Amino acid sequence: MKSLFTATIWCMLTVASVPNSATGQEPAPKEATARPSGELKLPYVYTDWQQFTVKDGLPNDHIFAVEADGPRIWIGTEGGLACYDKRTGKFRSWKEEDGLPWRVVSSLDVDKKTGDLWIGLFGGGLARFSGGRFDHFHQLNSGLVNDVVYGVAVENNHVWAATTAGASRYNTVTKKWTIYTEKNSPMEEIWNYGVCYNKGKVYLGVWGSGVLEFDVATERWKDYLDPDGEMEIDLYRDDGIVHVITTGVSFVEDILWVSTYFGMSRYDGRHWRGIYAHETGLPSDFGNAVKGRSANEAWFATDKGVGVFADFPSDTWVTYTLDPKTRGGKAVISRDEKVLKTISLQRSIPHNYVLWVELDGDDVWVGTSKGLGWGKGAGYYSGLRPAKTVTSSEKNES
Repeated sequence: MKSLFTATIWCMLTVASVPNSATGQEPAPKEATARPSGELKLPYVYTDWQQFTVKDGLPNDHIFAVEADGPRIWIGTEGGLACYDKRTGKFRSWKEEDGLPWRVVSSLDVDKKTGDLWIGLFGGGLARFSGGRFDHFHQLNSGLVNDVVYGVAVENNHVWAATTAGASRYNTVTKKWTIYTEKNSPMEEIWNYGVCYNKGKVYLGVWGSGVLEFDVATERWKDYLDPDGEMEIDLYRDDGIVHVITTGVSFVEDILWVSTYFGMSRYDGRHWRGIYAHETGLPSDFGNAVKGRSANEAWFATDKGVGVFADFPSDTWVTYTLDPKTRGGKAVISRDEKVLKTISLQRSIPHNYVLWVELDGDDVWVGTSKGLGWGKGAGYYSGLRPAKTVTSSEKNES
């Protein structure tokens, strides 16, 4: 669906010049647009990258999902499930002949209480990997609403599956299933792309329905749509989510980060911020996924590289891309539209079409259409530091 839809994206306009006063919205707080003064301050840059492909043990180079679980890194690919053990530096993989119920693994989440791995299968339903055994849930043997599962998330004793025909919620204790579609939730469309859970709320990214919030305690829904009512353009900036074609959601430190096919959004519970490539360090408005690290840092997986909103208060970005000719890459630090520094990388992300980002402590994992990248965060720091400060990884590259 994504590849078919791409052709229409560049034919549409993004209008972001109308001020908030036109919508009656309150302006964003002053600290949200603060700029560092005096000595130049820069964010941390990942310069130590390792790349993995089928040559290293992956079952397939097309990476859909990555899930960090302590020393284990679970990887969902187009050709099976893999696990990388950081202690040994080795991969183990599972294909259909090894018991995996379906070849294409599209999403992953680990139940921290039980250690079970929940696996979204693109066309094969949902699987649980526990004690070396796969349990398979699909339309014919469970309450799963559809077998094309884009996203999966563990919520207390429940597991959510975002599918192309709605969302399903499975109670692992009572074995009860609940299905959510346009009939019992505010879904204008039922094509669910992404799901996440944090602090008592589940967030669904829905193709054509923006973001839906489910309050676990009350089981009530709330929807986030573009209030100007225009499908093709963002008529009034920062009046709500930038677009209803939503691909990813990430809720961290009371901040909702959203990726769409037409730009990105940040919501603090009161103020929205629209994020576009033409005015920031975002490499492309075509977002496949998002992973928030904090209220001020988020990683956006796009079709033209990784865009990191490294420091929200100062609008500072780091963009990682690969040069396909040299197989090296670069990290570009920018503030608004101004490039502050460009760092050449001997090794960078494996490909510029990025499908997933996973944060692993100070490290980061990047899943692309042609391999997996591991950014090692030695000396990582959040926010900004004086430009003369050099991280240990930068010293190694200089």
